[in-house]
Amino acid sequence: MAQIQFKGKAFVQNHHLLVKYHELVPVKSKSLTDKVSLRDNLIIHGDNLAALKALLPMYAGKVKCVYIDPPYNTGNENWAYNDNVNSPMMQDWLGKVVDREDLTRHDKWLCMMMPRLKLLRELLTDDGVIYISIDENEVHRLMMVMDEIFGEENFLALLARRVKSGGGSAATHFAIEHDHVLAWAKSKSELHPLFIPHDEDYAKRYSEKDAKGRFFWDTMERSYTQTTPYKIKAPDGTLLEGDWFRSENRFEEDLESGEVRFLKKQDGSWSVQFKQRIGEGRKIRSLMHEKEFKSSYDELESLGLKDVFVYPKPTHLVRTLVRAACSGRNDIVLDSFAGSGTTGHAVLSLNKEDGRNRRFVLIECEDYADTITAERVRRVVKGFPAAKDEALKKGLGGSFSFFELGKPIELESILDGTHMPTYKELARYVFYTATGEEFDEKAVDEKKNFVGESRNYQVYLFYEPDVEKLKNMALTLDMAKALPPLKKDKRRLVFAPTKYLDQDHLDQFRIDFAQLPFEIYELTR
Repeated sequence: MAQIQFKGKAFVQNHHLLVKYHELVPVKSKSLTDKVSLRDNLIIHGDNLAALKALLPMYAGKVKCVYIDPPYNTGNENWAYNDNVNSPMMQDWLGKVVDREDLTRHDKWLCMMMPRLKLLRELLTDDGVIYISIDENEVHRLMMVMDEIFGEENFLALLARRVKSGGGSAATHFAIEHDHVLAWAKSKSELHPLFIPHDEDYAKRYSEKDAKGRFFWDTMERSYTQTTPYKIKAPDGTLLEGDWFRSENRFEEDLESGEVRFLKKQDGSWSVQFKQRIGEGRKIRSLMHEKEFKSSYDELESLGLKDVFVYPKPTHLVRTLVRAACSGRNDIVLDSFAGSGTTGHAVLSLNKEDGRNRRFVLIECEDYADTITAERVRRVVKGFPAAKDEALKKGLGGSFSFFELGKPIELESILDGTHMPTYKELARYVFYTATGEEFDEKAVDEKKNFVGESRNYQVYLFYEPDVEKLKNMALTLDMAKALPPLKKDKRRLVFAPTKYLDQDHLDQFRIDFAQLPFEIYELTR
């Protein structure tokens, strides 16, 4: 497979592995829920690379659909490269706005995208889908990066979305009226068909109904271009010859079961008809030219957010994409370039329409994460009287929890007291890093030092955010005896600053000991 090369690639290929886990700090005052929780709809304010890494302990392999709208890298977007990669060249890039005169703007953009795409892939379910809005500035480079990360065999489609009409007088050579949506599967072999509901006008023709569902009688056309036609006998004995787009055996079976019928026409000839059944849904067309797919300035204005965002994506676009990917009741949708909050709006709108319980995770690094991103979702949830849409006037319902990206969890600093994470934050970190499995915060019992249960382990953490107590904390024989009963075929994985047990006693109690802050990597993967 051909691979794309760019400046800095060698330094960012595995940069996502070096990104530190960060705390996610709940902000009750900015949330719209009675109880802030990481299992709620989420809006996270902070660097999206660090935020994606922070989500891994609870969301790795759990996200059904990703939609992102990254910078198109037109040279007019005022974005800057901000990943702290250990490279003198890339250190020199930090904080500098990427404009059209920047000769490394494509390299910087690719260096920004690669580690984020790798983390997004880790977060997706095996049957998950990622959609990326992009235009001609980077689409060809992005496709090569996606081939490399997701595999070219998992490519689904390059959709063209019409964003405007006209503009030819200002164009240099061509009047560009569209941008793109790239669609990739994490594993195409695991993916279910991507359907959206039929249009109402189209569905009307399926006016009859039987035990198998809705249908209409359609004429079974004959084609004499086939090499193996066969004859069928009409009720009056007339022989009709042709290729009937069914095998001869199936035709007889369908005729007997009522799926096929003969109908005599006014001229005395026979028409062969079959039940054309309405399918599960229709496929998204690769040419997205309907006006509903254009920009959503009117949507934001209707919510009292006029002129607060440049080029907002329309809710109809994200609704359509999410609906196709998310057929389950509780699917999770993630947007790590959340912008104006279109993805959150789209998910709430779909839930209101079909009664499902999809959840969204929005990440926004800019300061408007609260005043625009979250504020739009608040107005969609609670209702906005000036909205044009009647449903938005009343509100779509729902909730969300707002989090700020906190400090990195530096295990090396735990014992010297420079930064002490909370018990749950450290529990989340050690559980996921050691087991690679989902962390369930509800399972934590701090009094019993219990963190959770994986396929192979019952996991325990002896820790308090107090450096003096940690200096005197150790796993003892009495503490080992006091651990809850061990389930069959499992071992105990115990984290503590140190231990006063020899290996014989550890084996007796089926304990694998991991000393804080070391030995927590790759224990059971």
